[in-house]
Amino acid sequence: MAAARMGVTVQEIRLVAAHAWDITGALNAGCAAAFVARPGQVLDPSGAQPDIIEPDLHGVADRILATDQ
Repeated sequence: MAAARMGVTVQEIRLVAAHAWDITGALNAGCAAAFVARPGQVLDPSGAQPDIIEPDLHGVADRILATDQ
């Protein structure tokens, strides 16, 4: 719904989250994803993995800018 409302494809959307289930859902829907690996938060090792994993939002933002340029 977000992609349609913004007039872009699902593949042009990137979800940023600190919860594995959000990342899994976004990746399964075809979105890119960035995981904020806060203390106590881990990804599902058996699931698809995001291309960006950083310990805080500053790191995520830096990687997004570098990746998406």
